[in-house]
Amino acid sequence: MSYSPLSACTCLWLHYLLLCIQAQMFVAEENVDFRIHVENQTRARDDVSRKQLRLYQLYSRTSGKHIQVLGRRISAKGEDGDKYAQLLVETDTFGSQVRIKGRETDFYLCMNRKGKLVGKPDGTSKECVFIEKVLENNYTALMSAKYSGWYVGFTKKGRPRKGPKTRENQQDVHFMKRYPKGQVELQKPFKYTTVTKRTRRIRPTNPS
Repeated sequence: MSYSPLSACTCLWLHYLLLCIQAQMFVAEENVDFRIHVENQTRARDDVSRKQLRLYQLYSRTSGKHIQVLGRRISAKGEDGDKYAQLLVETDTFGSQVRIKGRETDFYLCMNRKGKLVGKPDGTSKECVFIEKVLENNYTALMSAKYSGWYVGFTKKGRPRKGPKTRENQQDVHFMKRYPKGQVELQKPFKYTTVTKRTRRIRPTNPS
């Protein structure tokens, strides 16, 4: 079977177009910015995975003291081991979203629509959810899950900064996690049990 020059040329042209499309798809895949996907997943709540509860203090890089939840008032003037500086932090296993509650007062650290840090007795609002960001300098920043770009921050005197005046690269929003004096991590490690044919045959014995 013979092919005309026109049909052969057409086949070559189609083949060339196919190669161009494949090359563009490859370049597009190489340039995919997975940070957008991670950020979208981070903003989504994880209501399926097991929650983790941790107890620690948040040391402020600027004030040199620890965040305190004093009922409705928030400050960063707490000494190491101060009862108001001990925070119960509930975190998801994915997404790094946390709710922070003062162990002594049972009030949650929240940020209202004006960007002011306040304590609330009910932490179910999204204003009381923060996204943990581990920075290159190993400090942690807490960004509001509801008001993107607004961070928990304090002045050198330990006074709260308003969210709109904060930036990720400011020292005012940098914190370090520290366990209270004489205390260890509240979270208990997972225990794994290996099940074999032998262990399945074992029956509990009643004490005599």
